[in-house]
Amino acid sequence: MIDEVVRAFLALFVAMDVIGTLPIFYSLTTKFPSKQKASNINRAITIAAIILFIFLVFGNPMLYYFGIDIESFEIAGGIILFIVGVKIILNLRLIEKSASKYEIASVPMATPLITGPATITTVMLIVAKYGYFAAMLASAANIFLAWLILRQSEWLFKVVGRQGSDVLSRLFGLILVAMAVQMIRAGIV
Repeated sequence: MIDEVVRAFLALFVAMDVIGTLPIFYSLTTKFPSKQKASNINRAITIAAIILFIFLVFGNPMLYYFGIDIESFEIAGGIILFIVGVKIILNLRLIEKSASKYEIASVPMATPLITGPATITTVMLIVAKYGYFAAMLASAANIFLAWLILRQSEWLFKVVGRQGSDVLSRLFGLILVAMAVQMIRAGIV
């Protein structure tokens, strides 16, 4: 049981890539007053948690309703994770600065950065593979860790730096691509 929770936690941590999100968050909020920055973090994490737990609870029943088996979803999810991983490795950013000067909590922070396609796909596969309990624990721990990392973003960004954050993000991208290949293989076999 502990092994399953740890595997689920690590899979979600890699899929969320909060460390890789630091440069984006930092650049979007660099001129924000600290109160506004904290408010955006809290709202982004709350929205991300709601999205994550909706897919955790209702994602697999939706698949069943639409007649999609988990193997097909595993292949489709693997393809999405592969694309997201390659995008991270090649540093392809598709996110523009937010239209609202101080409102970035919903888009791009909560989604697609924290709970994007990779995270949603991963949590649904964790539920199918390890069950709801492991998925709930791993999700709650990752949401808390994401909040903690973003709250400490200025300090972490100073320690890791843009280059260090980019290296870590690309490493997570490579791990995500490997997970994607494994998912596709598991869906085919």
